[in-house]
Amino acid sequence: MSRSPGVFRCGRTVREEGEAYCLDCKGREKSFIAGFPLCDYDDVMQRAVTRIKYGNRREYIRPFAALLEERYGKELRRLGADCMIPVPVHPSRLKTRGFNQAELLARELSPYLGIPVRPEFLSRTRKTEAQKELTPDERVRNLSRAFTADLMGEKINTVILADDIYTTGSTVEACSRALRAAGVSRIYYVSICIVPEA
Repeated sequence: MSRSPGVFRCGRTVREEGEAYCLDCKGREKSFIAGFPLCDYDDVMQRAVTRIKYGNRREYIRPFAALLEERYGKELRRLGADCMIPVPVHPSRLKTRGFNQAELLARELSPYLGIPVRPEFLSRTRKTEAQKELTPDERVRNLSRAFTADLMGEKINTVILADDIYTTGSTVEACSRALRAAGVSRIYYVSICIVPEA
């Protein structure tokens, strides 16, 4: 198992006056508060996540959820989250793949934490080009207006977003902006992996 990067503002740390920030978070304001990534996205984890997404190895998600609970369960429960929301995939991608790995992660983690999963609160309304070849600024522009949130009249103050990989934070940021616009005050995320800074 890859090493744990720990709990940081987004997962990549630079210590400053008792707080932990990554260089990206120091450089720009975020709409979310903090993140709980499980592992660095190294060669081993890349193979595991690829098998989940493209090899239909959904069973891999259960042990990752158990490890997230073991490592962060106490901190996650202390957040007092109203719900967990998986980062949505576009309906066309969902149809092709047959599942959303972020939703599977949230549903596996939910019983451990006693926090309901509410995928209906966040939708992906625009299909975007692949993110992996884009710069951080291009990623933010690419995801602009890609997500919309509707809390369906419910009062939701704190949410935990669930995703498989945190790369530059642009997807979590775009989701967080949509949720904040809908009235959510406090947003955190959990992820299986985080891409280490170069």
